[in-house]
Amino acid sequence: MTYTNQRLAYGNTLVALGKENDRIVVLDADLAASTMGKLFEAAFPERHFEMGIAEANMTSTAAGLAQMGFIPFTNSFAVFAAGRSYDQIRQTIAIGCLNVKICGSSAGLSDFGDGSTHQAVEDIAIMRAIPNMTVVCPADAIETEKITRAIASVQGPCYIRICRNDMENITSEDDPFVLGKPSLLKDGSDYVIFATGVMCSVALKAAESIKNHSVRVVNVSTIKPLDRAAVIEFVRDMKGVVCAEEHSIIGGLGSAIAEALRRECKPIEFVGIEDKFGCSGHNYPELLAHYGLTEEHIIEAIESFERI
Repeated sequence: MTYTNQRLAYGNTLVALGKENDRIVVLDADLAASTMGKLFEAAFPERHFEMGIAEANMTSTAAGLAQMGFIPFTNSFAVFAAGRSYDQIRQTIAIGCLNVKICGSSAGLSDFGDGSTHQAVEDIAIMRAIPNMTVVCPADAIETEKITRAIASVQGPCYIRICRNDMENITSEDDPFVLGKPSLLKDGSDYVIFATGVMCSVALKAAESIKNHSVRVVNVSTIKPLDRAAVIEFVRDMKGVVCAEEHSIIGGLGSAIAEALRRECKPIEFVGIEDKFGCSGHNYPELLAHYGLTEEHIIEAIESFERI
């Protein structure tokens, strides 16, 4: 089984984009060795800006570069990218609809050793609520490359959520990626799981393990804008809906799907982080299990519909 890393895919894609377009610039907040901004720095030192531990200043600088016609990518841990610089993102980048791409690296629980202060479990909710902001969360490293290219090619602010750890590649290099479109990973006729990020592979395992139900799995890598018509079509004739995400159940993918289905009479269950902060752990799988982000929990959510 092949595993690879979203951060490496992201960093190497930035280098490839830099070769193709001299307007691509990259900014880091003292974390280039972790975000893989260092790869761009090595290739294009004149277009890489080390801003120090100052996400707010980095974001404001990126806004200025965007106004000069550059396409800036800002990099930091997701908890800082979405939190420390919220005011600058909202007031300058989003209101001005500036062409800045914000990378929230080490998202979710993936920085397992550093605990709640470094684990972004609410970043999707924060960024999704900001008008003009596109929010994407790739399922694997292959999709990370496609999404990085996609957000570089569209005008306006974007937020990409990157996992720190190695992940199984579940998408194909031949699969087309269309920004804003959920994609089918596995078809089924009884229930549908909408998943994003690392939970896509977990959802696939759950769907393949469950014996008494036929389960459809949908990858929602673009959380905003969400194609409501496509979501409704995916739930047509389904008996129930499960939303799986490595994020708080408040304001994330589950909330987005529930909003899209607000006129549809479908029972919905959420597999995500309850109203809690993260914590430190020995490894990433340990934390996923601790917070109920496993195939067993997804199966339990599906089977709970039978008890309604």
